[in-house]
Amino acid sequence: MANKNQNEPPFPNNNLTTTKPPSNKRYVGDEKMVGTANNGRSRQAFSVVNGGQDLGPNSAPASNAGSECGGIELTREEVEALLNEKPKRKDRFNLKERCDNMVEYIKRLKLCIKWFQELEGHYIFEQEKLLNALESAKQKCDEMEVLMKNKEEELNSIILELRKSYASLQDKFMKEELDKLAAMDSLTKEKEARLNFERTQASLSEELARAQRELLSANQKISSLNDMYRRLQDYNTSLQQYNGKLHTDLSTVEDELKRVEKDKATIVENLSMLRGQLTLSRASQDEAIKQKDALVNEVAFLRVELHQVRDDRDRLLSQVQILTTDATKYKESTEKYSAELDILTTKVNQLEMTCSSQNNQIVVLKNQLSTAEEKLQVSDSSAVETRTEFEGQKKLINELQNRLADAEFKLVEGEMLRKKLHNTILELKGNIRVFCRVRPILPDDGITTEGKVLSYPTSVEALGRGIDVVQNGQKHSFTFDKVFMPETRQDDIFVEISQLVQSALDGYKVCIFAYGQTGSGKTYTMMGRPGHLEQKGLIPRSLEQIFQTRQSLQPQGWKYEMQVSMLEIYNETIRDLLSTNRSSSTENSVSAKQYAIKHDANGNTHVSDLTIVDVRSAKEVSFLLDHAAQSRSVGKTQMNEQSSRSHFVFTLRIFGVNESTEQQVQGVLNLIDLAGSERLSKSGSTGDRLKETQAINKSLSSLSDVIFALAKKEDHIPFRNSKLTYLLQPCLGGDSKTLMFVNISPDPSSAGESLCSLRFAARVNACEIGTPRRQTNMRPSDSRLSYG
Repeated sequence: MANKNQNEPPFPNNNLTTTKPPSNKRYVGDEKMVGTANNGRSRQAFSVVNGGQDLGPNSAPASNAGSECGGIELTREEVEALLNEKPKRKDRFNLKERCDNMVEYIKRLKLCIKWFQELEGHYIFEQEKLLNALESAKQKCDEMEVLMKNKEEELNSIILELRKSYASLQDKFMKEELDKLAAMDSLTKEKEARLNFERTQASLSEELARAQRELLSANQKISSLNDMYRRLQDYNTSLQQYNGKLHTDLSTVEDELKRVEKDKATIVENLSMLRGQLTLSRASQDEAIKQKDALVNEVAFLRVELHQVRDDRDRLLSQVQILTTDATKYKESTEKYSAELDILTTKVNQLEMTCSSQNNQIVVLKNQLSTAEEKLQVSDSSAVETRTEFEGQKKLINELQNRLADAEFKLVEGEMLRKKLHNTILELKGNIRVFCRVRPILPDDGITTEGKVLSYPTSVEALGRGIDVVQNGQKHSFTFDKVFMPETRQDDIFVEISQLVQSALDGYKVCIFAYGQTGSGKTYTMMGRPGHLEQKGLIPRSLEQIFQTRQSLQPQGWKYEMQVSMLEIYNETIRDLLSTNRSSSTENSVSAKQYAIKHDANGNTHVSDLTIVDVRSAKEVSFLLDHAAQSRSVGKTQMNEQSSRSHFVFTLRIFGVNESTEQQVQGVLNLIDLAGSERLSKSGSTGDRLKETQAINKSLSSLSDVIFALAKKEDHIPFRNSKLTYLLQPCLGGDSKTLMFVNISPDPSSAGESLCSLRFAARVNACEIGTPRRQTNMRPSDSRLSYG
């Protein structure tokens, strides 16, 4: 920001100052400015963006140091005083003094506008900074969210893997425990069998002698012993069945334990409860194992008794050879059992080692599980911190968005003020306003990205107002009051001219005409596309606004009468488009009536014998527009399927009376669709089309001569060179509010015509036609109203 000592005020009087204001003075931007314009209507409120802080006495809006307006600070009272300032007229006939005062006043207005433009540039820069901050915050939030999701997915996958491995190890451990128990049971049985064999071998040697003596008594007991043996076998079979049942119950318990373990893997929340159930299951399993051991001991005891009975029977057998054979067999079986016992001992050792290693693995897995749980807690805490940071970033984004919305709103208000000041300067200078509209690229154009010849500058001074044309490698730049790009809609364009249309109801003469080459979109801009409500042109929309405003002003005592007339200038001949005998005159190619153009002393224009229709609603005018469109001269050329071959002039005369204030206003709205300029080499016109093209180019050339003469401020203006310029004389050289639409085609083959149109529009924009004057005279006695 420039220092106030560097930027001294350029104003010679006391209307604007840069000295430090007192504490009770309010700056532009501290609050909304409300004032009253010269015409009695309230001025819209506006404010200036200051970043959410008031501009105190020791601060000023940012500006470029060394610029013409420097660091000037404008207060609300100073801007209102500048807008409402009236020139001092000491000597009415001292034109030089009046001219100097007006030039000085325009300089101050330019400085004020430049200050607003610099302020606007500062606000755009602040807006970009806020947008960049907003984008960076959003990116950080997205990165944090992605990081948090990745961490959660990684931890979840680790936990699932640990749980699966834990469940598989639990199953393996249970299987190994069962194998170990079976091996222990078989080892116990083998040990008991070996002991019994040793006892039997010792007793055999002692009782060998007695066996012969007891052989006779043993034969008697054999039958009884055989019966007892059968009973014992049956009892052994029942015991084996009972043992099988116990094994079945054990397998059932094991299956139940496996199912509980699987449920434990899937339901982490019920882990403690499942562990308790597992402990109870193991206790019940231990009890079943104890019962099984008791039964095994009982079976072993019964087997011992059975062996004793067999020993008694064998002792009773006195056959030494058989006993010797039995001893040999026992020796062989002993050796076999010893080998099996060694193998079983080795297996038991291996099983013990496997169990110990599995116990170690279970401990390691438990440690890993606890570590994973700790990591999960840490990730939960980090997720909470991340979420808290995300909420803070979200609040910051919302705050930045609110500040951005406020900045955009204040920027729009500043732009509205700039437009108002700019329009005030134009009205004071009496210049013709010029809007440029570029037609969208059509499929038939065949334009590529490399073939574009039009561009739009993005600098603060030329944004929305500048257009560049490239021809033969040379760049030509133009600046107008407004430039509409191809994607601009019809309603957006009408918003820019709605206030100008409103001036017709306020008693001003308003003229809007479209200029450009054939096929550049002039008729579409003025009339729109029939049957498409969203593509209505300026003429239908202007009529809708006028009739709606008339309806809203009725409660205030205003009553309006409106009259419509439409004509075309075809081959330098005026044609009445609302005439009832239009068809017969067209067939003869000669107008039945000779329409004459006359201007009175008040600057009003009359066309003799022209049909004038009283209208009361927009529907009536739409019907008349459709009738006139069907009667208008159109033709096909190589440049356009339906080319307008005449200049179309629509006029709406408005007469309003306020019964309460007895105020009377008379306004006129001229909306003109000019025929397009075209080159004979490109249009390929012959016959009647050739005559039409020559007449169109001649009238447009006459319009160009008038503009040149106005720009050079010559004494003689050649309005009478054509019917078109003579009809537009009040709009080009009187007290009318005049706006020109220059329509441009984006086709590279039309770059030459576009450049000529833009140069012509620049000259029109530089013409000074006088200050618009409001008409409050009485309604004339003639019921037909002229063109003004």
